[in-house]
Amino acid sequence: MPDTLTKTRTPAKEGLRERNRRQTLQRIADAGMELFLANGFEATTLDEIAAAAGISRRTFFYYFKSKDDILLAHIVTYDDALRASIRDHAAVGAPIDVVREALLEVSARFQTARTVAISRLIRESDVLSSRRHRNDLHREQVIYDMLCELWPAKDRRNRLRLVAMASSGALRIAVDAWLEQGGKRQLTKFVQNAFANLKAAI
Repeated sequence: MPDTLTKTRTPAKEGLRERNRRQTLQRIADAGMELFLANGFEATTLDEIAAAAGISRRTFFYYFKSKDDILLAHIVTYDDALRASIRDHAAVGAPIDVVREALLEVSARFQTARTVAISRLIRESDVLSSRRHRNDLHREQVIYDMLCELWPAKDRRNRLRLVAMASSGALRIAVDAWLEQGGKRQLTKFVQNAFANLKAAI
């Protein structure tokens, strides 16, 4: 996943208040992430994050509901990038090919050592692991919604739902395999293999 939240696209015209809010959110997220990676997720307290970010505990809750949200915020960034990439690859061909190319493009941006460390933190926490499953379902919905936008005919929706489900599953298998070998190889290689296996299976 991207190293910072600000890698998402920001409005062309951003007012001072919006810019200050975005910068504060980024500062809190960066401080929290550094503490998580240094000390572990469970061992890091909200007070430590607030102190490192130079804010009060009350201000923290204005930006995040819990420290869990800091660690999972990168998932929102990934989904935003995925939406844009699916649109950009609309001319590739069949829906499954559009999604594959979009996932390859987005995955290429996220194959970093930091992503491996963050993913491990999520898997080591029971609470975060359960939320990860919900986020997988949300990503499936993101893919489905984008495919429906590109292919709006109602009689195609069941097929598009199947494509979204299969693609989300292929990505999950690819990421799990990538993490198992410590992120030493490119994530895109695992995504390519997962989709090749998917096509062979159907």
